[in-house]
Amino acid sequence: MIIESLLDTDLYKFTMMQAVLHQFPGAIVEYAFRCRTPNVDLNAVSDKINQEINNLCQLRFHKDELDYLRKFSFFKSDFIDFLRIFQLNRDFVQITNEPEFGLTIKGPWLHTILFEVPVLAIINEAYFQTHYPNLDLSEGRKRLDEKIALLKDNPQYENLRFSNFGTRRRFSREWQFEVDKHLAQELPLHFSGSSNVFSARLSHVSPMGTMAHEYLQASQALGPRLIYSQRFAFEKWAQEYRGELGIALSDVCGMDAFLKDFDLFFCKLFDGARHDSGDPFEWGEKLLAHYQKMRVDAKTKIMVFSNNLTFPIALTLFDHFQERSNPVFGIGTNITNDVGPEPIQIVLKMIECNGQPVAKVSDDPGKTMCRDLSYLAYLKEVFGITAK
Repeated sequence: MIIESLLDTDLYKFTMMQAVLHQFPGAIVEYAFRCRTPNVDLNAVSDKINQEINNLCQLRFHKDELDYLRKFSFFKSDFIDFLRIFQLNRDFVQITNEPEFGLTIKGPWLHTILFEVPVLAIINEAYFQTHYPNLDLSEGRKRLDEKIALLKDNPQYENLRFSNFGTRRRFSREWQFEVDKHLAQELPLHFSGSSNVFSARLSHVSPMGTMAHEYLQASQALGPRLIYSQRFAFEKWAQEYRGELGIALSDVCGMDAFLKDFDLFFCKLFDGARHDSGDPFEWGEKLLAHYQKMRVDAKTKIMVFSNNLTFPIALTLFDHFQERSNPVFGIGTNITNDVGPEPIQIVLKMIECNGQPVAKVSDDPGKTMCRDLSYLAYLKEVFGITAK
């Protein structure tokens, strides 16, 4: 089995799931799969993907896994009790093969939210198992050691902190677990943790994450008015976590629209913001200028960079921002799928909530995803998005 535990997913799926349980238990959603890499034939591994999703839907949480989650102050006892009886339902997942591989997930948000990360990990590993069977990972270990050396050999980066954000596009489960263990051993002062809860537990590091795009996308349908959807999402998050997990995602409707909603209250309430599309230097400068305008000391805030990062890019960003704020880094594919073969870029995004279309309009045009073009045009008009 590619997935052997329901903990083998990213922390933000659980943190969002708890918010859904308490705030939006009746929401019905739909997710759609997209492969952004051209000329990738996933039909060849469709049977394998089908079987692995069947296996995933047989899993339940074990007592020791729930006891591990109970240790975190932001998880409430009723949520852990809900996980005790939770099981993914195979009927919510539909796979098609004509003319190309397609996958959709549709059902109650509370009962579908845990599909995304393990399903993407399954697709990745099935693809690489088939096309690169028995790959010698010595090249991956060499590249990993070169990354480690960049920090070990340059003491000016002693304060740089990064996490592994690469579950969804990892080469394999075993490779991610090996990478996290190695980073924890070799870079204990730099390696903050892993987004993958199972791997973090295995490596004795912290699981990392707060919210993802789907949370703010769903709020476009769940909030009182579209123009207030981001503020609605942040307010509901604050009600749920009362100051914990305080990193706001900034690129669901673009950085400019985010800053209009990220007023003095949110600037003070949230510990920082996360960058996930567009130019990271431009994003950082805009955020710093906004904090200054709000009379908030940016040195007390965290800037999380997580968009297609490599270690050299992270070092450059650290040099640029460290004197003015607290930059930290979530590095994904460059950690978990840098073993030789070219990674594939795959996503599974929410496209509908309660029968209404929802969208992500990021600061990278290629990342914009919406099934309803008229809704996309309306959202851009409402938020004053002129490009992309």
